[in-house]
Amino acid sequence: MKTYSIKPAEVEKKWIIIDAQGLVLGRMASVIAMRLRGKHKPEFTPHVDCGDNVIVINAEKVHLTGRKRENDIFYWHTGFPGGIKQRTKGQILDGKYPERVVQKAVQRMLPKGPLGRVVFKNLRVYAGTEHGHEAQKPEILDVASMNPKNKR
Repeated sequence: MKTYSIKPAEVEKKWIIIDAQGLVLGRMASVIAMRLRGKHKPEFTPHVDCGDNVIVINAEKVHLTGRKRENDIFYWHTGFPGGIKQRTKGQILDGKYPERVVQKAVQRMLPKGPLGRVVFKNLRVYAGTEHGHEAQKPEILDVASMNPKNKR
């Protein structure tokens, strides 16, 4: 028997909505990355975008375990001498764009390269409960009930 390889035209993409309120960031991000990649499907093909579209709401209410809120730091450089900047995850979550913490956690769990960039575009993250994807009829995925450690 030969291994079946799905073609991009045969992929069936579903829409999934995840409520991040009270969920542990890393555990939620690993579930999202698996769904975006399509590894939960029996017809998974490594070189094809066969994953689902994922909507995350309440990203500002995600839970960080331990002291990651104060100790995990994102660094970047402006390009000028002495231009290294830093911001903690807590500062980002309390700031203007709290959804970026979830985006970065998921992005770093996806493959690097052209396929990873295409797959990452199937993720939509919103800080509050409002989203504009009701027309796609997304299914609710309860990540908290998958494992007791997922919710704190």
